[in-house]
Amino acid sequence: MPLLAAFTLPHPPLAIPAVGKGEEVKIQKTLDAFAEIAGQIAKLKPETIIFITPHNTSYADYFHISPGSEASGDFAKFNARDVKIAKKYDQELASAVQTAASDAGIMAGGAGERDKRLDHGVLVPMWYIDKAYPDYMCVRISQSGFSSKIHYKFGQCLNEAADKLNRRVVIVASGDLSHKLKEEGPYGFAKEGPEYDKRVTEILNEADFLSLLQIPESALESAAECGYRSYAVMAGCFDKKEVASKLISYEGPFGVGYAVSSFYPEGDRPSRNFFEQLEAIELDEARQREEGEDAYRSLARKSLEFRVKNGKALKLSKLEMDALPEEMTTERAGVFVSLHLSGRLRGCIGTISPATGTIAEEIISNAVSAGMHDNRFTPVMADELKFLTYKVDVLKPAEDISDLTQLDPSRYGVIVSEGGKRGLLLPKLDGVDTAEKQISIAMRKAGIKEGAKISLQRFEVVRHE
Repeated sequence: MPLLAAFTLPHPPLAIPAVGKGEEVKIQKTLDAFAEIAGQIAKLKPETIIFITPHNTSYADYFHISPGSEASGDFAKFNARDVKIAKKYDQELASAVQTAASDAGIMAGGAGERDKRLDHGVLVPMWYIDKAYPDYMCVRISQSGFSSKIHYKFGQCLNEAADKLNRRVVIVASGDLSHKLKEEGPYGFAKEGPEYDKRVTEILNEADFLSLLQIPESALESAAECGYRSYAVMAGCFDKKEVASKLISYEGPFGVGYAVSSFYPEGDRPSRNFFEQLEAIELDEARQREEGEDAYRSLARKSLEFRVKNGKALKLSKLEMDALPEEMTTERAGVFVSLHLSGRLRGCIGTISPATGTIAEEIISNAVSAGMHDNRFTPVMADELKFLTYKVDVLKPAEDISDLTQLDPSRYGVIVSEGGKRGLLLPKLDGVDTAEKQISIAMRKAGIKEGAKISLQRFEVVRHE
């Protein structure tokens, strides 16, 4: 079996004695677990270790696989410049992973590298592994902005590539858990932090990968984690396999959760086909959503689906127009259409003021723009359509306000203007719970610098979701 084992390992730089300078003893359970895993890897004698890291070149729609024949890194930015590591890359395996991903319809490769140095997401686990077993090549892969399901599918590609080359491989899923465990921690405290860590450590101990894939995006954001997508890739390597799993240690004395766990394949088990199970669940949910759609969301969905499948804009017949609510065919308004895929934003485009003759036309135009022309994302593909969820916001006329005390993010959206720059933020957004945050985000979107003299408007929306 080319895939020998996989491990989740955290990456606190202070775990390196030259960085920690004695503070590392406060995470002794983690250090002991590092040593235990290093010993296990030494016994396995892998030819290559694949590191999945959250701390290097990352793209929304692309898995970056570090190119070249070798790489090195140090802990200079943690005041330990003399601690250095260099490794050769397994170029053959990296190429095979790229090919397997391409065959699966996933964009991956070595283009667009911004930093050739090994990052601390790789260096910390590598430092401990090398103490017991330095004789291996590596492949470094970054997390992406894809959904957890696609990260899992990409993990299947890693396993396929190792199988094809008959390469003895170990996977290291590098990542920490929540960064919100203590007030004195890096991001303060949130009750969702310990809740997330409890849930994920139970999942890791049981290798309950379907539950892993079903953690909502909102929970990840609330917990301020960094390892989840590394874990999802690792989980995909074991699709349809029996797994012997063990949570070796967990602690979080500095306000960040550190989990060390091990996973060993134990033969085939077709019932652990979690990718297929998740797709079936999502398809059933999509059918239920479609059945519950109102006319606004239904029109948005039909508009984008028609454009993707036929390459042209949807035109409604008079009969279809007459079947819509009167407001949609007689009134004008700005409209925002938002698309979500597996709980993550997949596109959002809108108009502050109406650009067409009716609300229905505005929805048709903006739904297509959200799916095809939001430059933060690649255009929606046909195989994504059945999983998309739609939200339509119909804007009421904006009104001038004099200061932020007249804002309420749960009720009003905001428009921030400076000269020819204008930024808008819709109301009722997860994580935007103060007027200050609302204005700050709208300013960033418009490219308005902090401290600029701005004018404010507020507006209400009728939300269809």
